[in-house]
Amino acid sequence: MAARAAVPRRFDFNEAYYRKYYQDPRTRVGDRTTCRALANFIFAYLKYLQVPVRSVLDLGCGMGLWREEVLRRRPSARYVGVEYSAHACRKYGWQRGSVIDYQPAEDFDLVLCHDVIQYLDDDQAEAAMRNLTGITKTALHLEVLTTEDWENNCDREKTDGTVFLRSADWYRKRLKRHFLACGGGLFLARTAPAVLYELECLR
Repeated sequence: MAARAAVPRRFDFNEAYYRKYYQDPRTRVGDRTTCRALANFIFAYLKYLQVPVRSVLDLGCGMGLWREEVLRRRPSARYVGVEYSAHACRKYGWQRGSVIDYQPAEDFDLVLCHDVIQYLDDDQAEAAMRNLTGITKTALHLEVLTTEDWENNCDREKTDGTVFLRSADWYRKRLKRHFLACGGGLFLARTAPAVLYELECLR
């Protein structure tokens, strides 16, 4: 599938980018240990909700840390990694595409989108959020750096701050139309066949 130029030119997701933010222990912001801990939560909670995870779409999959965690827990699951970076696609064999307009041929039980949308300007981010709500039929795990995170929560020495920062409310406004927030960045589509008690989610 052809991908249009979804990322501003100043963002070059090349080998140096991955080395700095994902491989060098001194500067990386994500690693296998943190990914594993988050996967433990997501898969355990979806199991509790009786939501099967037979297929996973990872939009902005990078080095593919999630692929290992998905297949560790669901060896028979179908995992599809989609990445904008030409470098990562060449090195890891991902499908080239963008969260802005990627349209899978089939539905997925779980859609992952981690640390992607802050690299998009407002118009692109609007399109990405519309696309996410359109292609997520059941569960979405979304992780985005917000203005509040940059000001109060993240390690600025390691976090990439050359991004488009938007408020958490900007994202909440767009998510609440289609999703129930379950905590930990996990969202269930309002049409998903799962029962959530009133204090298990924010409406």
